Amino acid sequence: MAEKFERHRQAWTTDEVQKLHLLVGKGMSLNAISKAMTRSKESIQTRAKIDKLKITKLH
Repeated sequence: MAEKFERHRQAWTTDEVQKLHLLVGKGMSLNAISKAMTRSKESIQTRAKIDKLKITKLH
């Protein structure tokens, strides 16, 4: 079942953006980043695209 996130449509804070950059830099997967930041995968993908970050896909 899909997880529910209560932070629907909230703006990204500077701290969250820095944390996203750190987690992507560590090579974490989209699922792991989503759980760590309590944000949806779509939200993280959108922000990563804005910041030109490449999220690795674990196979």
